[in-house]
Amino acid sequence: MKTIRLTMAQALVKFLENQYISVDGETHRFVKGAFGIFGHGNVVGLGEALESSEELTFFQGNNEQGMAHAAVAYAKQKKRQEIFAVTTSIGPGAMNMVTAAATATVNRIPVLLLPGDIFASRQPDPVLQQVENPTDLTISANDAFKPVSRYWDRITRPEQIMTAALNAMRVLTNPANTGAVTLCLPQDVQAEAYDYPVDFFRKRIHYMDRLTPETAAVTRAAELIQKSRKPLLICGGGVRYSEAGEAFAAFAEAFQIPFGETQAGKGTLPWDHPLNLGGMGVTGNQAANRIAREADLVIAVGTRLGDFTTGSKTAFGEGSIPIIGLNVLDFDAWKMDGLPLVADAREGLNALRQALEKTGYQASHGDRIDTEQAAWRQEVARLYETDWAEGLSQTRVLGELNDHLLDDSAIVVGASGSLPGCLQRLWKTKKADGYHMEYGFSCMGYEVSGTLGVKMAAPEREVYAMVGDGSFVMLHSEILTALQEKIKINVLLFDNSGYQCILNLQRSKGIHDFANEFRYRGENSGRLDGNYVPVDFAAIGAGYGMKTYRVSTIEELREAVEDAKKQTVSTLIDIKVLPGSMTGGYDSWWRVGVPEVSQNPDVVKAHEEMTEQVKKARPY
Repeated sequence: MKTIRLTMAQALVKFLENQYISVDGETHRFVKGAFGIFGHGNVVGLGEALESSEELTFFQGNNEQGMAHAAVAYAKQKKRQEIFAVTTSIGPGAMNMVTAAATATVNRIPVLLLPGDIFASRQPDPVLQQVENPTDLTISANDAFKPVSRYWDRITRPEQIMTAALNAMRVLTNPANTGAVTLCLPQDVQAEAYDYPVDFFRKRIHYMDRLTPETAAVTRAAELIQKSRKPLLICGGGVRYSEAGEAFAAFAEAFQIPFGETQAGKGTLPWDHPLNLGGMGVTGNQAANRIAREADLVIAVGTRLGDFTTGSKTAFGEGSIPIIGLNVLDFDAWKMDGLPLVADAREGLNALRQALEKTGYQASHGDRIDTEQAAWRQEVARLYETDWAEGLSQTRVLGELNDHLLDDSAIVVGASGSLPGCLQRLWKTKKADGYHMEYGFSCMGYEVSGTLGVKMAAPEREVYAMVGDGSFVMLHSEILTALQEKIKINVLLFDNSGYQCILNLQRSKGIHDFANEFRYRGENSGRLDGNYVPVDFAAIGAGYGMKTYRVSTIEELREAVEDAKKQTVSTLIDIKVLPGSMTGGYDSWWRVGVPEVSQNPDVVKAHEEMTEQVKKARPY
C-alpha cells in the first residue's frame, strides 16, 4: 500500500480538498474554503496546513461566532450543496463558536467546525485557556459542542482523522440529518505525523441522492387527502433545499390547494402566486392564519413544524385535524401525530400528485382564497403607505424599500427582533432565493455575518442585511472581513432604540416596561427609564471604512438607497424608525411562560388568558 507522510492537520486539509458532491448529475467541489481566527491552539498545526493549501481559500474572521455564521449562511444560500470549514483556537475562541454550531444544527445547515483542543498527551496541562475538570481529564471546553452538533469527535491520534473525516462527510452531505459537524483537534496531534494511505486522498464524490417515497405511504397520504375538502399546504425550507419549487407549485395548482409559507420556505415561490397565502403562524398574516383555521387537513412539506409556524399548536382547524408530514427526516415527518411520508420533497410531491390525479380530486375552498388574499393585500398597502407624524415607521420603510427601491433580484437577510415578523408578513419576494431568514434559532448577530456569507454565495446579486440596532450592537465584526475581501454588503440598520419586539411581548403580558430599551438610568427612579441613548451607527460603519448614510425621512431613504447601489464598497444606512412601529400578530397566538402568581393583576389576567388558550391547543 502506497503511503504519504503528513501531519494530521495536513492530511485533513488534503482530504477536504478532494471532496465533491453530486446532485442530479451535476458534480462540483463541496468544501469551498475555510474561515478562521488563529491562536496558539491552531496556528502552528492546522494553520501551517492551510497556508500550504492551493485549493482552499482562507478567509480571516474577526469573531468566531460571526465567521461561523457567515459559513452557515453561505451553505444555506447554496441550498446545502457547498460548505466552508471554520477553525478556531482553544478555550474562548472555540466557545465563541458554540452558538453558531447550534444555529446550523437547528436549521439543518451543514458546517464543518474545527476548534483547537487541549494537548492529548496532557504533558503541559493545564495549558493556557484550558478548562479543567478534576473528575474527568478527558473533558475539555469543546465538550460543550456535543449537544449542538450532528456529529462530534476528538482526534487523539493522527490516524483517527481518517474515520472521523469520512463520518464528517457522511453527515455534512446528508439531506436529512445534517447540521454542525465538530472535529476537535488537540494542538499536539495536529502536528503529529503519520503514514497515510495515498488512497485516502483520492477524489471522492458524495452523491446526494433523492429519497423516494414508499408506494404504500403515498397511497395512504393520497387516501387521506381525498377525504378532505379544505386542505392547506405548508411550504417549508425543505422545499427550497430540495429545489422542489416547481413540483410544489404544480401540486398546489393541480388540486387548487392554497399554501402558507414558513420563514425558511418563503421566497421559494413568488409572493403573487395565485395560491400563495403568505406567511404562516405567529409571524404570519391573517390570510394564511384564517384559512389554516378553516382547514380540515394540513400537508406540511419540508418543515419541522416549530411553534411559530403552528401558533404553539393552535393554528390548524378545529380540534386535532389530520396532518401529513412530507419530510426527508422521519423525526420531522412524525411531528404532531402526523401521517409520515418520508421522502425528498420533490420526489414526494411528484409521487403524491400522480396518485391523486388518477382520482380527479379537487379542493373546495370556494372564493375564500381570493377573499382573504385581497383583504391582506389591502392591509399590506395600508401599512406600506401610512405615515406617522412623529417620524418613520418600520412598515413604511419596508414598503418603500420593497415597492420602489430594492431591485427584484436583491436578497434580504434577517434573523431576529421585530423585522422577521414584518418581513414574513409584508415582504414581496419576486425572484427565487431572494429571502434569507435564519429563524430556526433566531440568532441575534446573524444578520451582518450572514449577509457576508450570502454575498459570497451569490456575488452577482445585491445583498441587504435587515438588522435592528440591538442585533447590530451584539455582533457586526465581519464587516471588517467584507471590507478586507472587497466583498460589498449592504446593512440596512433599523434603529428603534432597543429590543422593541420583546418590549411588546412584555407589555402584552401585563408586565411594566423593564430593561428592553436603550435608555439612560433615571436619576430619581434608579431604573433604565431615562431618555434614549443616541447612537450614531453611521459613524460606527464609517469607522470601519463603509460608505454610510443617516436617514430620518423617506426622501433621505430614497437618496441613500439609490446612492448605495452605485457604490463598490460596503454600505450602511442608519435608519431612525419609531419604537413600536412594527406589525402586530394577525389571528395567531404564541405560548410563553406567564407567571401564575404576581402582585400585578394584569400579569395574573394574562396567565388566565394563556391557560384558556392552552386548552384549545393540540396536546402533542
